[in-house]
Amino acid sequence: MPPYGLARISYGMSTHALSTSDPSVGLRILRNLDLCVLALALPVFIAAELPLLGWAAAAAAWLASRVVQTLAERRAVASGDRRVAMGARAATLMGRLYLVGLTVLAAGIVEREAGLTGGILSVLVFTVYFATLFIVKPLEEAQR
Repeated sequence: MPPYGLARISYGMSTHALSTSDPSVGLRILRNLDLCVLALALPVFIAAELPLLGWAAAAAAWLASRVVQTLAERRAVASGDRRVAMGARAATLMGRLYLVGLTVLAAGIVEREAGLTGGILSVLVFTVYFATLFIVKPLEEAQR
């Protein structure tokens, strides 16, 4: 019994409920790091007075390509065939590059500097995505 006759207070929470070391949260952040970079680029574009058309073109194309990739991966996983899943990933990766590239090209035709800044942002976001892809996939496989 605690000193002075005080009863032990229980708040009904286990130590597991208080834990913050959930590894899946870290994987989710890594998996979406490219989107974080895209979001953080907006204040940089505004502060540096870069053309927002470049950011908007890169962001719209990247977000649209992520939606297409997610839908294709879900369909590939539902098929249950690993070769189909790998083929879908390769096809969507190539399709994403063309979609983003053509969108940035169109922005560059409208405003030359917007095309340049949108292209640089697209390369940066793609590099972050591609690098995290090699980190996240083995970690996801290890969790299974």
